[in-house]
Amino acid sequence: MKKIFFLLMMACICAPALANNATDGHELSGCITDAIDGSVVVGATIYFPDLKKGTVTDADGRYRFDWLPAVTTTVQVSYVGHQTIVQTIDLAAQRTLDFVLTEENAVLDAVVVTGLTGALPADRTPSPVSVVGQRELRLTPSTNIIDAVAHQPGMAQITTGGGISKPVIRGLGFNRIVVVSGGIRQEGQQWGDEHGIEVDGHDVHSVEILKGPASLMFGSDAIAGVLVLHEQPVMPQNTMKVNLLAEYQTNSRMADYTLNFAGNRGGQAWNCRWSQKTSGEYRNSADGRVPGSQFSEQALSTMIGVNRNWGYSHIKMSFYHLKPGLVEGERDENGDLCPSEAYQQINHYKIVSDNSLIIGDGSLKTIIGYQQNRRREYEEDDELGLDFRLHTVNYDVHYLSFADSLWRIAAGVSGMWQYSENLGNEYLIPSYRLFDAGLFVSATRTLGAMTVSGGLRVDNRHLHSYSLIDEGEERFADFSRNFRALTGSLGAIYNISKLLNIRVNLSRGFRAPNLSELGSNGEHEGTFRYELGNTSLAAEHSTQADFGAAFTSEQLSVQLSVFANRIDNYIYLERLQADSNIYQYQAGDAWLTGGEALVDIHLIEQLHFENTFSYVRARQLHQPDESRWLPFTPAPRLTSVLRYDIVRDGRRFNNTFAQVGVEHFWRQDNAHTAYGTETPTPSYALLNCSLGTDIRLRGGCQLTVVLTGSNLADKAYQSHLSRLKYADGPGICNMGRNFSFKIVWEY
Repeated sequence: MKKIFFLLMMACICAPALANNATDGHELSGCITDAIDGSVVVGATIYFPDLKKGTVTDADGRYRFDWLPAVTTTVQVSYVGHQTIVQTIDLAAQRTLDFVLTEENAVLDAVVVTGLTGALPADRTPSPVSVVGQRELRLTPSTNIIDAVAHQPGMAQITTGGGISKPVIRGLGFNRIVVVSGGIRQEGQQWGDEHGIEVDGHDVHSVEILKGPASLMFGSDAIAGVLVLHEQPVMPQNTMKVNLLAEYQTNSRMADYTLNFAGNRGGQAWNCRWSQKTSGEYRNSADGRVPGSQFSEQALSTMIGVNRNWGYSHIKMSFYHLKPGLVEGERDENGDLCPSEAYQQINHYKIVSDNSLIIGDGSLKTIIGYQQNRRREYEEDDELGLDFRLHTVNYDVHYLSFADSLWRIAAGVSGMWQYSENLGNEYLIPSYRLFDAGLFVSATRTLGAMTVSGGLRVDNRHLHSYSLIDEGEERFADFSRNFRALTGSLGAIYNISKLLNIRVNLSRGFRAPNLSELGSNGEHEGTFRYELGNTSLAAEHSTQADFGAAFTSEQLSVQLSVFANRIDNYIYLERLQADSNIYQYQAGDAWLTGGEALVDIHLIEQLHFENTFSYVRARQLHQPDESRWLPFTPAPRLTSVLRYDIVRDGRRFNNTFAQVGVEHFWRQDNAHTAYGTETPTPSYALLNCSLGTDIRLRGGCQLTVVLTGSNLADKAYQSHLSRLKYADGPGICNMGRNFSFKIVWEY
């Protein structure tokens, strides 16, 4: 294993040096104008996703690239309030290229999605994928990055108070979703219910949501899907930019700040960011202030690298610290919540070497990363209880052909090594070592109006748990497990016309049980449970079929996506008996069906009425009524938003809008009620509104100001996916009325 890591590291270090003898590369320039009056568009973005190169138009609406490779690749042109352009371009033959942007209407925006076969337009991708852009992230009030995307169709979140959220895709969460950040999968002991995603949300430029089994790309754990958190693109050559964001939320008195400085001088690029967030206890009309729901967060990240015509080489380093309180949920004789002194200290360190070397008609991509996650839980009087330290080494080496090839093919190897330590005075899971590796090949072929995509992957994961003697008794036994799997996918998308396309996809994924599910034995603070593992658990295997259709015109856009997912050996946590806090991991077969729908109506030129609906039905097979439904299944949800664009492209004010929306959750009766594991959840509706604008200042500066109101009626409700619903007594409600004020200054 050491030899493998040494060879991979040498490949990362030597690739740029070997390529420095390349020529100066090709140039590309052009002008971007508005379709209505032919005026130039200032500040439009032109970006090559596969090359990680981008620029913006100047005061004359012009752009220019130097040091481009002689390849055929995908370019994306975007500007707020206008439809995005996505097309393929041959950089060897093209020297100038102009673009004409049309104003946004009900036409679904063209977006680029990534995968093993590189950047592709979404209307050429068979698997269900959606993208949340930077502007939408900025306009959404949130306390963390998962909270910011949880309202997307097919998405939900399992919450513990205001600061901790875990993603759910089509009814599946926890270790069934892979989160990719900085080019590698985020590994931070995410097996815990109350363990969030240790990522600075301000460091995320856009989020790509892959729905359905994605083991082909990421190996074990991605049977529900993947969240790809894309970082900010490299700055255009010979430019620098300063960005300052500040936000205040009234409910929890949350203050949030981030400062970013990025630039590019002669192909030498850098990006530095500092973020600070503090939040008090949130409140609601039923419980008042919720003790233990406060948190604080600090983050520091930097990227240095080089972009040339031979490719790029980037080094990324980050530090993230989170101090969340633990909501204990105890109440006094008057029914009021008691103060909580318990809290956690989480540190996450990461360094990633991300390289791409252009060879022939493709590129060799090598990514190696090291992560260390330290999680400590403190009880009364700052007494240390649980203390985990997790080391992870990620690696990914694959060759990717460019868009001019008849077949777009990717092939390579990826995996990770882990070592987890117990350093505290209390224990929940044993120390362990893990190593996995996967070989994969994926191909995409366009045949006229049809695009076909598929691939295969073989994985092997070896896990060894170490024994522990606690007070003369064996707390954890020594055992080893090995898990192998063959996974893959096959799908096609057919563009019947410019207005209509249909897609179908069949995928197979797997997930090896984690150490918590196999070997836990202890009280899990913050979850109200004593947890027991089950060493006999087998790996989960998921087979999912997807069907989708999309129709879009200037007045109406409709998207429909349905799925059916069969999971063998589905692992879940069940209470062993009523009136007991002892839970153990069990397994059975599961069947999930459902889908998402979107209808966007362009009522008049500046008025949009958008509606999205998400539904999932998740049940276990061969079980009695009280055990037939899977735990933490999201309730059906309908979101309706009416938005009016007051000013689209003014001289001083730009992209000024006002919107009002209602988020309605149906009653969730499909609860896992065995031994009181879950209870049904009543229906509720939340009223929201927002108002925002960009303000153009002198000297190229711009301000973005956004005011948002959430849960305006101050509704006292409990989400079916809130863990605090099962605190002592009646449980704890979610956050009440909240106003958010956000300002972004860019220069």
